[in-house]
Amino acid sequence: MRLLFIVLALLTAITQYPLWLGKGGWMRVQELEKKAASQQETNEALIARNNALQAEVQDLKSGKAAIEERARGELGMIKEGEIYVQILAPHEKEPEIKTPEIPKKKGN
Repeated sequence: MRLLFIVLALLTAITQYPLWLGKGGWMRVQELEKKAASQQETNEALIARNNALQAEVQDLKSGKAAIEERARGELGMIKEGEIYVQILAPHEKEPEIKTPEIPKKKGN
């Protein structure tokens, strides 16, 4: 009777091993579910980023206001006749001003 119990316990352990620790076992399933949830969060963030970029592209294609805003912000461009004023924080260093030389026209 004791031998039968040991054999049955051993057979139960052998059949349970793949379920818990095998290639397709519960622990592997839980690990893959965590990875899938993490990837889903990454995908949602990238979808939001793509939607924002798509809206920006559409805005740039449809009107001049977005192009003008981008030129002012990123390139520091100003319109003709405007006066550019930059307010610095107390700890900021004053920027160097580089003005391009205008070539003199020959013949006049």
